[in-house]
Amino acid sequence: MARKRVFVRADMPESRRDRRDLVVSGLEAGITDFILRKGDEDFLSLGRMEAVFFDRGEPVGPEWAYRRIASPEDQEEALSLAGRKDAVLVDATDWAVIPLENLIARFRGTGTGVFAQASERGDAEVYLRALESGADGVVICVDDPLAISSFRGLLSARERVELREVEITGVRPLGNGDRVCVDTCSLMSPGEGMLVGSHSNCLFLVQSESEDGGYVAARPFRVNAGAVHGYAMVPGGGTRYLSEMGSGDPVMLVGRDGGTRTASVGRCKVEVRPMLLVEAESDGGRRNVILQNAETVKLVTKDGAVSATAVEAGDRVLARISSGGRHFGMRVEETIAER
Repeated sequence: MARKRVFVRADMPESRRDRRDLVVSGLEAGITDFILRKGDEDFLSLGRMEAVFFDRGEPVGPEWAYRRIASPEDQEEALSLAGRKDAVLVDATDWAVIPLENLIARFRGTGTGVFAQASERGDAEVYLRALESGADGVVICVDDPLAISSFRGLLSARERVELREVEITGVRPLGNGDRVCVDTCSLMSPGEGMLVGSHSNCLFLVQSESEDGGYVAARPFRVNAGAVHGYAMVPGGGTRYLSEMGSGDPVMLVGRDGGTRTASVGRCKVEVRPMLLVEAESDGGRRNVILQNAETVKLVTKDGAVSATAVEAGDRVLARISSGGRHFGMRVEETIAER
C-alpha cells in the first residue's frame, strides 16, 4: 500500500509573505509536503520538506497535472490522464463523492495517484475514505494559515481497528529471550499501546508503561512490546517484526476503543530478559504473544489492564483478529499455517 500524503497548497496567495506563512503553519502542523510557487525555492530552507512547484496555478514539469472539474466533460478529461502522469490534483466547483470515486477506480493500478483538494478537514476525511481505499492524498487549500492546524494528524485519525475479546488459555515461563522496548516520541495514556503478537492474524493490545508500578515510575512513551520475532502493526495496515524497528520509523498507537494515531520511534532497546508465553483462543485457533516476565507489561482489557505476571486462563483481553497471512508485512489471502 502506497503511503498516503497530505500537501499544503502554498502557491495561491499573491503576497509572498502569505505564501511563506502557509508553509510555516504547515510545518508546525507536522506536514512535510507542499505545493510551492515557482520562484519560492528559498522556502525549502524553512524546514525539511518535499515540494512540487506550480506556476500560474499549473504544475511545472510533466509529472503532475491539475484539473478543475465542473462538468462530466471535465471528469472524462481527467480520467484520460490515468497512466500518463505521476499524480493528478483534482478540484471541483461543487464537490460530490461520485466523481472522486470514478477517478480512484480508474487510476487504481495505473501508477497515477489522485489527490483531492480540500478546504475543510471533514471533506478531507471523506476523500481519504472514498471507495474504501480512498484518494492517494489530499491537498489543503486555505486562505488562513491558522486553519491548517485543524488538519493535524489527518492521516493517523482516519485509521481505525476492530478489537475483540479473546480468552486466555494458558501462561508459562520460557526462560530468557531478546525482548524489544519501543520508546516513541509521543506520550500515551492508560489503555493505549501497540498491537503485537506471534501470529499476524491475532495481535494483542499491549499497553504502554503509562501507569505507576509502585517500584518504578511510569514511562508513558514506552511499550515493552515483546520478543524480537513478534509482529507489530504499523500505519497502513501492515506489520513489521519488532526486531526491524528503529529510530524514526512510524508506529501505530492503538487505544482501547480501536482509535489509532501514528507516532515516531525514538529508539528501540533490545535486552535479554525472562519471557512468558501467553496463549489465547481465537476463531478456533490457538494464538500467542511472548512478553517479558515483568509486572509493568500489561495486556489491555475491556475495562482496564492486566499484568503479564498476573494474567490467568479464563481472563479476556483485547486483540485484533484478521484472516489470511502476511508476506513481507502485507496481508495476503492464501493458506498459511502459523503455529
